[in-house]
Amino acid sequence: MSKDFILTTTRNEKLRITAYGIENRNLSSCIILVHGFKGFKDWGFGPYIANYFANFGYFVLTFNFSHNGIGKNLIEFTELDKFANNTFSLEIEELIELIKAYRNGFFENNLVKKIGLIGHSRGGAISLLTSKIVNEINSVAVWATISKLDRYSERQKENWRKKGYFEVFNSRTKQKMKLNLSLLEDIEKNKDGILNLEKAVKELNRPLFIAHGEQDLAANIKEAQQLYSWSNKAITEFYKFQNTGHTFGIKHPFENSNSVFEELLNKTKIFFDKNLN
Repeated sequence: MSKDFILTTTRNEKLRITAYGIENRNLSSCIILVHGFKGFKDWGFGPYIANYFANFGYFVLTFNFSHNGIGKNLIEFTELDKFANNTFSLEIEELIELIKAYRNGFFENNLVKKIGLIGHSRGGAISLLTSKIVNEINSVAVWATISKLDRYSERQKENWRKKGYFEVFNSRTKQKMKLNLSLLEDIEKNKDGILNLEKAVKELNRPLFIAHGEQDLAANIKEAQQLYSWSNKAITEFYKFQNTGHTFGIKHPFENSNSVFEELLNKTKIFFDKNLN
């Protein structure tokens, strides 16, 4: 059974949340799904993943970051102004607030159990950076995750500063989506601090699951290898999946699963069964 919630943050922003396995909230650990860039909680595999783990007894939370471009319409990018003003630091802050809400019994007086994160792509990086700050996160699974936040050439940055924004194209929706200078400033200001991904992984000291498709064109397999090189090998699992890409063969809207994605889910479940129970 699922139920929707809205959490108002300290910045008076709204996090739209769907809790799956609400009946499990006092019985088992909590898994939080963290979406990536141009992603959202109801994209493609989001509900499928959540139901998968809920059916195995977990309490699962999916949510939209306040500035991911998705508002009241849960499947269309209607808040492009907010999307333009998003930053990595804001997403870390909001994930922390969601975890605090869970720990304070926000979900119908839920009991506090262990917490695991599943982050996809940029959401994996946000999960790792947040885990550096929040000790109550017990284990982290990252899928198709980036190893660097600064993904722009010097020429792109120069044009970004001149224009005041950087434009990305959403090939699925055919929308041109702007990123304001605030994102670049966040990267440059905090690269050695809150956004230092190498340091976050090296100091994680909690079980880590890394999964990546060898045909990933959005985040090369080398980025997963980089994350693994930083990790504590004694408590890290690293899986490469052949003949699959950034979303492991899943599209939006969701049509059906596939053998590779089912294997990914199964390996992730085994990881959480071992580290959250």
